[in-house]
Formats: sequence, C-alpha cells, structure tokens
Amino acid sequence: MLITKPTVTGTTVWQHAGKKSEPPATVILQNREITIELTNIGCAITAIYTPDRYHIIKNIVAGFTGHELYTVNKDYLGCVVGRYANRIDQGTFNLNGTTWQLSVNDAPNHLHGGWSGFSHKIWQLAETVENETECGVVFTYVSPDGEEGYPGRVMVSVQYILNNDNQLHMVYRATTDKSTPLNLTNHSYFNLTGFADHNIHNHHLQILAGEYTEKSLRNTPTGVLKKVHNTSLDFTSPRLIGNDIHSFPVDMGYDHNFILSHTAANKIKKAAVLSEGTTGRTLTVYTSKPAIQLYTANHWDGSIIGRQGIAYKKHGGVALETQSWPDSVNHAHFPNTILHPGEEYNSTTVFEFGVMD
Repeated sequence: MLITKPTVTGTTVWQHAGKKSEPPATVILQNREITIELTNIGCAITAIYTPDRYHIIKNIVAGFTGHELYTVNKDYLGCVVGRYANRIDQGTFNLNGTTWQLSVNDAPNHLHGGWSGFSHKIWQLAETVENETECGVVFTYVSPDGEEGYPGRVMVSVQYILNNDNQLHMVYRATTDKSTPLNLTNHSYFNLTGFADHNIHNHHLQILAGEYTEKSLRNTPTGVLKKVHNTSLDFTSPRLIGNDIHSFPVDMGYDHNFILSHTAANKIKKAAVLSEGTTGRTLTVYTSKPAIQLYTANHWDGSIIGRQGIAYKKHGGVALETQSWPDSVNHAHFPNTILHPGEEYNSTTVFEFGVMD
C-alpha cells in the first residue's frame, strides 16, 4: 500500500509503508510533468513517464513488470552497477604490489561488479528530500571487504533528485577503509517512443566526444585512443543511431566507450543528446564523469516483456552509461579510478527531459 508524504508545490514523494530497511521499497518522484519510479533492489530506475509534443505520457525506460525480476536482471535494466562499471580485463589488477582476482562473470572478464554486484543488492532507503523546487531519495549500501574479490569495505550512497526543470540528478558518493577500484553508473535503457517503435534506429544521438578507447579481441581497451572523425563512431553532430549500427558485427551494434571533451576534472558538462522526431522527446545527459558508454541492447531477444507490455527486442533501447574509462586499473595512462581511505568518491550525472518545438 502506498502512502503519500507531505506534498509541496510541484513535487510529491511516495514510498511504501513500513520500516526503511523493509525490501522491496518503491519510491515515486513526481513534478508537474515527469514521474519517476525507483526501487531499492539494485537502486534501480524502474520507470520514467514523460510527455511528448502532443502531451501524451509514456514510460521511456526499460523495466520489469515485477520487483522480483530485479533480483536477477541479467541485462542491468535501470540499476546502479558497481563496484566497477564496464569491464576489467580478465578480472585482475595489481594494487600496491598485490594482484587481485575478481569474479569473472563475462568470460574472460569481470563486468559491472561481478555475479552479484551492486545491481543485485537490496539497498537501504535512507532518506527522502522535499522542498519547493525538488524531491528525491537517498539509497545506501555497504559493500563488505572481499565482495566479488574487491579489497575494502565500501560505504556507498546514491541520491536521486527530480527538480522542477525536469532534471533528474544522480549523485554518487562513497568511502572505503582500503584502497579499491570504484566506478559507478546507472544502466537505464531509453526508447523515447515509449517502446512503440521496437528499435532505436530512428533516434538521433549526439555525443560530445572526439575520441574513443580502442577495444581488443577480449572487448577491453588496448590502451590506444582513437579519433571518431569519419568513422561509424562519429556522433559529434546529431545523427541517426541506425545509420551505422550494423558496422560492428562482433558487438552486434554499439558497445563503445567515448572519451568526453571535458575542460576540467569533475566539472559537470553536457555529454550527450538523444532525440526522437515523431514524439519530439529529448534526453540531454550531463556528467562530471570523463567518459560515456554507448550500448544499444544488442543481445535483447524478445524474452523480456517490459513494463510497457512490449517484448524488448534487439536494439530496442539505448543505454548512455556515464563512467570512468573501462579497465583503468590496468592502464597507467588512463584516469585514476582507485579510491583510497580518507577520500570521498563523488560524481554527478543529470538526465534532463524535454520536448522539441
């Protein structure tokens, strides 16, 4: 049974009755135009309802029909992934003279935190936030020393804040008692038609990145940075995703890490713009992270019937995963991803929802 928290101008927060730690918990963030549903299973976004140019409201993210399915979630629908988003080559890295072996759940690599990473945990619903301009929630999780092979006990919080400018702010914070790799992201898949169109080929995408990390045959970075200019990865100007999506037969679509053109470390800048012409819906992504992974649901096979009552098929959604560079722990010239005791991991990503004129 849902109970309402006190309502303020333009915002409403709902959550399940009962103790804060009682799983599963549902939170609904709502302003005058946008409704966002969250669960503490995997700290996941389960639905985002936005209007199109005709004021028709649809859910534009992939999600399951029941909470129990988020405990499996092999495609990472809507969840927070960690400790380390993306891949670590062969699941190994050296830190302070010690070689660490992580779980290998995407042979031969470690992917998105392992078999039972942050995406599969029950998070604590720690706090709700409401004022005249925004509403939100804070989820927390404590990752024990040795989880999936990682060193250190890590305390993580993720804050979701919806404001009256139709922006969803996602703020990630963490501390540790031992040095450990950390790289967090949200793994929502978007289809701005509300999945009325079964693929995202006719979505336009712009990514503000001039380079990408070249991949090896193991699907991990070689360490070489490549220019996107005049390649199928050139999204520096808006272009249809479907134009060159078949250029990567091994990946079966896009699954590439783009290096963002930030001018200063940790400064929040525009990273990408996704738009769809028939509905007019837009999604603009801002982030303090140095990279973004473009993934086009290359392995969806229709076996999942989503919240929209539609089967999710190949290329049915697009994930824009703001992140640090993949496998940074094995490349000294990549940006640092090691969190040390006494430091705070702090990053912000913003999803801004709009409609074209």
